Amino acid sequence: MPTPRIAVLLSGSGSTLQNLIDRVADGRLPVSIVGVVSSSDQAYGVERAKQAGIPCRTIPPKPSDGFSERVFNPIRSWSADLVVCAGWLHLLRVPEDYRHRVMNVHPSLLPSFGGKGMYGRHVHEAVLRYGAKLSGCTVHLVDDTYDTGPIVSQSAVPVLETDTPNTLAARVQEAERDAYPNAIARIASGGWKLDGRRVVFPG
Repeated sequence: MPTPRIAVLLSGSGSTLQNLIDRVADGRLPVSIVGVVSSSDQAYGVERAKQAGIPCRTIPPKPSDGFSERVFNPIRSWSADLVVCAGWLHLLRVPEDYRHRVMNVHPSLLPSFGGKGMYGRHVHEAVLRYGAKLSGCTVHLVDDTYDTGPIVSQSAVPVLETDTPNTLAARVQEAERDAYPNAIARIASGGWKLDGRRVVFPG
């Protein structure tokens, strides 16, 4: 089987991209990262891509039609099999040729604490305000709305009485560092199917 080809979308520091780069390099993630799309030329993730020798395109969102298509044009040119959102902050319309081939990781146990405006610190503040005893991360397939695609995997972490948004974020991010690449590898390897909203893996 050919090595799955992955394109990465980012808007910020690129820490998730770096985690994926490192795992590809040491053999733990059996994919090839063939390109990066950034929504900002100021994002440090652009520099991480350059340092790793990965082609990178900057496509800023503009108040006009066609943003999603502009994002997917380079993805098609790289012949990417799978698209991985890594701190990507913009709503996309997933084209038919990439339906069920775009993934994201969200820093809570969806469907709780998801939706528009729920990203980064906002999520952890909401979890603490609500008094939840568990949080974690959810890897899901991307559809055309925020955080509503079929769930691939979830990893739970405890919410401690002494937690702040920063300490909770650090615990969730630690879970993400394993959960996301593991889920990417499972989806990229193929053989899975959708049964309604359920992502079902062979075996």
